[in-house]
Amino acid sequence: MKILLTGVAGFIGFHLAEYLLKDGFEVVGFDAVNDYYDPGLKWNRLKKLGIYKNIVDGELVQSVTYPSFRFIRMQLEDEAGIMRLFEREHFDIVVNLAAQAGVGHSIRFPHTYVKSNITGFLNILEACRSYPVKHLVYASSSSVYGLNTRLPFSTAQRVDHPISMYAASKKSNELMAHTYSHLFGTPTTGLRFFSVYGPWGRPDMALFIFTEAIKKGKPIDVFNSGLMERDFTYISDIVEGIHLVINNPPQSDKNWNPETADLAASSAPYKIYNIGNNQPVKLMSFIEEIEKQLGKKASLNLLPMQPGDVLATFSDISPIQKLGFQPKINYKTGIFEFVKWYNSYYK
Repeated sequence: MKILLTGVAGFIGFHLAEYLLKDGFEVVGFDAVNDYYDPGLKWNRLKKLGIYKNIVDGELVQSVTYPSFRFIRMQLEDEAGIMRLFEREHFDIVVNLAAQAGVGHSIRFPHTYVKSNITGFLNILEACRSYPVKHLVYASSSSVYGLNTRLPFSTAQRVDHPISMYAASKKSNELMAHTYSHLFGTPTTGLRFFSVYGPWGRPDMALFIFTEAIKKGKPIDVFNSGLMERDFTYISDIVEGIHLVINNPPQSDKNWNPETADLAASSAPYKIYNIGNNQPVKLMSFIEEIEKQLGKKASLNLLPMQPGDVLATFSDISPIQKLGFQPKINYKTGIFEFVKWYNSYYK
């Protein structure tokens, strides 16, 4: 099958592309390669996929490593360009991971999130309607749980109280996807990712920030004095979960009752899953393991809670476990693998 994978130069997109290509899929990768964080890291991910710099925006480039991989540099906001791409390629599956990321960044630059995460996602939905696909899988986020405090977070819970513009944009994606599933029969599945980490990770995420600071002897900011928990999920587990979902598009359920039924399903071909490790880790335990792997103590700058943040995340993954999903990597192994990659990449 032919898959359009947006956000292919991103952390999750890069790993998913490698997995799908080795599994025999034809993949068209799509990414704006913006400067939200180091573009060099993004280009080096693409280099691992056989794509190099100096490409012309809007033109498909053939990988020199994978015969079944091509890349196009384009923005989600490019409505006409996306329509031309869909018209030309006739995709079977779309996996939309492209988005403007970052909770804190969304508080400072909200317009960026509307343009990329809402208008951009609308362009993907419209293209899937105009050139029908078998399944649209898209990235949501655990941040949609917002002010919810009942743990573990379940897709059966309402998520009506986001506390950042990033979370609000992801909740909007879920609503928009349901609308297109209902009106046009587009099978859509949203994935609420929980604290993804691992090699080639994002420099704005906790593990990367902490590792870099400790190695350089700089203090690390620890919010809420470290009294937090996160459901850290290793990248290979995330990728395997996405792969399972790709092969299991949702079906319409005519017996679905909005008064009593599962909020993560619908009478339309629509579904929402959590993908997490289902084992939250105390933030201080996470930091101690990084110190152990680096052989160096951290200098802690203890701070109050920051806006848009939550005390704990913990995923109920029972629905996706019915597809065969089971996370395998614990946080100690995951940190070891990240530190090994970091030391090699920045040697």
